[in-house]
Order: sequence, then structure tokens, then C-alpha cells
Amino acid sequence: MVNLFIYSIAFIGLAYAVLIVLYTYWFLRLKKYQPKQFLPARCFFSIIIPARNEALVIKDCLKKIQAQNYPTNLFEVIVVDDHSSDTTAALVQELQASFDGLHLIHLADFVSGNINAYKKRAIEIAAAQTKGDWIVTTDADCEVLPNWLKNLDQFIQTNNPVLVAAPVMFSNSQTWLGIFQILDFISLQGITAAAVAAGYHSMCNGANLAYSKKAFYQVGQFKGIDHVASGDDMLLMHKIKKQFPHQLGFLFSKDAIVTTTPMEDWKSFFNQRIRWASKAESYSERSIFWVLLLVYLFNAGLLVGLIAGLFIEGMYPAIGYLLLLKIVVEMIFLVPVSKFFNVQSLLLLFPFMQPFHIVYTVVAGWLGKFGTYQWKGRAVR
Repeated sequence: MVNLFIYSIAFIGLAYAVLIVLYTYWFLRLKKYQPKQFLPARCFFSIIIPARNEALVIKDCLKKIQAQNYPTNLFEVIVVDDHSSDTTAALVQELQASFDGLHLIHLADFVSGNINAYKKRAIEIAAAQTKGDWIVTTDADCEVLPNWLKNLDQFIQTNNPVLVAAPVMFSNSQTWLGIFQILDFISLQGITAAAVAAGYHSMCNGANLAYSKKAFYQVGQFKGIDHVASGDDMLLMHKIKKQFPHQLGFLFSKDAIVTTTPMEDWKSFFNQRIRWASKAESYSERSIFWVLLLVYLFNAGLLVGLIAGLFIEGMYPAIGYLLLLKIVVEMIFLVPVSKFFNVQSLLLLFPFMQPFHIVYTVVAGWLGKFGTYQWKGRAVR
């Protein structure tokens, strides 16, 4: 029985290693986007920011957007206040005096009673009031670079997409949890980029996402996925991909990176990851589900093996080799990814964070399927 378990985990581990090696190969093949020449700005962007109790960060976010190296008559910002109990709305109103294109919508004016997908509803309501041809979503705790919209405009003009995903990373809080989140998150971003290089758009992040308003309405907005609390980015992307399979793009540029803040404590971190995991079964493309299942089974097998090794003699050598395999292939993948995000020095801590990564993957995956979680002060099913 013990040998069967070890052989099973070894087989899963080898499949996982092959997958990561392929991701590394694809990531290295992806070329950074660099316009040969800048065309006159053309796209009008409507930036939608759903915000709930974001008084500590909303001003910095909006000021960074206001300072864009892009014509002010070609973008607007719509903040949707999602029933905030702090001064989020008041701070937005203060900035409106010096920010002509800044608008504020109160979600409470449109939504009564409890729903499960407040963010999706906020985006739909804001989209109905936009003036632009392109919807851009980001979060209230994000900061953008000066050429964010300029690069997005150039990419759209030269590639003719209907949806553009772009990179996101966490700011470095210099804490163990903060560094752990950076390394974990850039691995997801690296996989996103690698999949694009392989000709397969599998993931994106709503903190840095743009899509044609026409395409958004053609696919029925969030209809059919509005029962899922999460997924305003990836589930929407897969809806758009079905109808426009060859018009998805990835803006692989350092100038397009959006930076967001990591979770401040382990409870918030687990709730965020459970939220992300909760949409796994909603993906229409089953290949994504099978990849997620492979990752989960390998980590679950390692965790069971590490615990069983306390009681079963001879378990640790095999599990140790598999753990070493996981560390090596993931480190090889993260070297070029960390270089793109300029966080190479953090890789020194990566091997020591493996136990935490294994535990969180198993716990978040399980609770994402069978549990509930708290998000923005709400209990979500």
C-alpha cells in the first residue's frame, strides 16, 4: 500500500515537472512588447474601479491614473463605491474637483438585497455609463506606471484584439508573508505569459485587464457566470475567447505592470486564495481544470507523505526526492520570471517557503470547493 502511494505520487510529480519545464520553455520564447514607433493615441479608455472600504489607498491609485502620459480627453475613470462604511466615496469626491474625467457611482443606488457577485454587478453598472470604446479594469489598491495607457493603446492599434491581459505583481512589504505572496503570484503571472506564448490564453487578472465594450456586450456581459463570486476576469475572458478565439492579447511589457498590495495577514491571504480557487469548476475549458487538479494532487500527495512519514518508516526518502524535484523545476521557471519583475533577490527564500506553499495549496483548494470564505467583510459561498 505504501509503495503504491509512493509510485502514484512519483508519477504525478513527474507529470508536474514536465508541465513546469514546458512553461519555462514557453516563457523564454515570449518576446517583450516594444512598439517600433508610437502611433497617435486613438483609444478612449473607460477605467472602472469597484471599491469597498478603500480609503487608505484610493487616492494614491487615482493620482497615478491621473498622471498618465496619455491625452486626458481620451480616458475617464469610474469608481463604483460598493457599500463602503469608510470615507472612500468622500475621498473620490474631493479628487473630482481636480480630475475632470473622474466619476463616482454608488452601487447601493442600483442593488438592493444580497447578491453573490458584487464586483461583477459593479462593472456592469459602470459599463452602461462609459463613454469609451474600451473598458479597463483595475483595483483601488493598485498603482500604475505613467505609460500604462499609452502602451495599451499602441498594442490595441497594432494587434487588433478585443481583450488584452497585462502583468500584475505585488509590492514588496519586506515581510515573510509579503515575500511569499510575491513569489507565489509571479509564478501565476509567469504561467499566464507562458500559456500565451504557447498560443493558449488560460489566465488573466482583473487588476490589469482591458476589453472592447462592444465585445463585452456581444458575449452578454457576465450572464451565465454571475452566480460565481469571483471570475470577473478569467471567466469573462473565457466567454470572450469562445466568440473571438483569435483576438485575445497579452501586453508583455514592464511599462504595463500594475502593482497591487499583498494581503496583510494569513487570514486575509487564505480568504483571497480560497476565493480564487472557488471558480475552478466554472471554467468551460476542461484543460485548465485538469492542470489545476494535477497541481493539487501533487501538493496534496507531498503533504500526506510528509505527515505519514512521522509514522511510516521509509517514507521520507521518496517524499524528499519529490520535494527536491518540485523545488528545482519551480526555481528554474522562476529565474526568468523574477528577472522580468525585477525581484530576483527574493528567490533565495523560495526553498524555505515550500512547506507553506504546499499547505496553502491544499487547504485553499479544498475550501474553495467545499467551504465558504470572507471577502471585504462579506461571507461568500
